Amino acid sequence: MKDLYGILEVPREADAEAIRKAYRGLARRSHPDLNPGDAAAEQRFKEISEAYAVLSDEDKRRSYDEFGEASLESGFDPEAARRMREAFGARFGGPGAGHAGDAYSFGDLDDVLSGLFGGTARGSDPRHPGFAMRGADVQAELELDFLEAACGGEKRLHLARPSADGGVVQDVVTVRIPPGVADGGRIRLRGKGGTGLGGGPAGDLYAHVRVRPHAFFRREGRDLYLTLPVTLSEAVLGAKVEVPTLDGRATVTIPPGTDGGARLRLKGKGVPSPSGAASGDLYAEVRIRVPRDLDDDARSDVERMARFEPESPREELFR
Repeated sequence: MKDLYGILEVPREADAEAIRKAYRGLARRSHPDLNPGDAAAEQRFKEISEAYAVLSDEDKRRSYDEFGEASLESGFDPEAARRMREAFGARFGGPGAGHAGDAYSFGDLDDVLSGLFGGTARGSDPRHPGFAMRGADVQAELELDFLEAACGGEKRLHLARPSADGGVVQDVVTVRIPPGVADGGRIRLRGKGGTGLGGGPAGDLYAHVRVRPHAFFRREGRDLYLTLPVTLSEAVLGAKVEVPTLDGRATVTIPPGTDGGARLRLKGKGVPSPSGAASGDLYAEVRIRVPRDLDDDARSDVERMARFEPESPREELFR
């Protein structure tokens, strides 16, 4: 298949100025006036000029990027191609998609393809023997446990993939879950979508992540928060206690005189980053568990301790 970017020797993300500069240099070297009688140079100059004619035109370049070589055919209608792609996508995982196993009818395939070339279908006109179209993208929902999303791993996903003949193929795909993927995130699997038409490449699978809440962890960005119950004596006298983390247990120090609501930080014990950056932190939020059903001796001890309490603990609320 014809690669216009390769012909001009520029990357696909090249801007207009880079494309113009590449064209001028290549065209100068291959120009027939500088290569008289050289048929190869003349053919090269023609290819360079054709590539530049497409890539220098914003609309033509957008259509080429979207549909590939098929967009270069005379009479190709990109809007018709988009409508057909949307029709496939709507039936296979897009808005309004049916259930797995549903049968869909697209009518005669030549009738569908004919709209792309102003009424000429593949197979009925020798000018378009190589028509190919990328397969439809498939959307699927991937439900994960909190720890699966935070720690990563693999998950098998059952889905229905559209085939080139308009049918549905039941498939099982293994999805690699990057550590730290968040609720509402999206995982892309290249080439795992619908089968392409006319030998075109397959579409992609987009797995939309839904994370079930955890019993005691909650997540904000890459940081984790945990409510940590402590006894009155631990808060007053200080202590070392164990807390759960994503990779086991850790020990946190409660300083003497810790108030309820205080946050104790465990650096690097939060959620890993999918990009490989530093992990977040874990914050243990102290909740003091007050003893109940005190006997007379214990009540007397608390009354003696009251002498050391601040006189106006709520004063700042009224400032």
